[in-house]
Amino acid sequence: MTREQLEHAIRAACEVSEDSEIWIFGSQAILGEFPDAPEDLRASIEVDVQPKNRSDKNETDEHFPKHRFPVGF
Repeated sequence: MTREQLEHAIRAACEVSEDSEIWIFGSQAILGEFPDAPEDLRASIEVDVQPKNRSDKNETDEHFPKHRFPVGF
């Protein structure tokens, strides 16, 4: 995953959750601080997210089944 792909997933998560801030968990979180991290550290094609300000949009919401957004290549 590239930083650009992560940013796309963040925008989608914000739209679905109706939140302007998203927590990023897991291996792709490294792209926030290190956008050019080695490829083996950013190999996953999923992003684990949680809306920061909308706790009502959690894993029980049909749009956030596991807080994961697959990113297409």
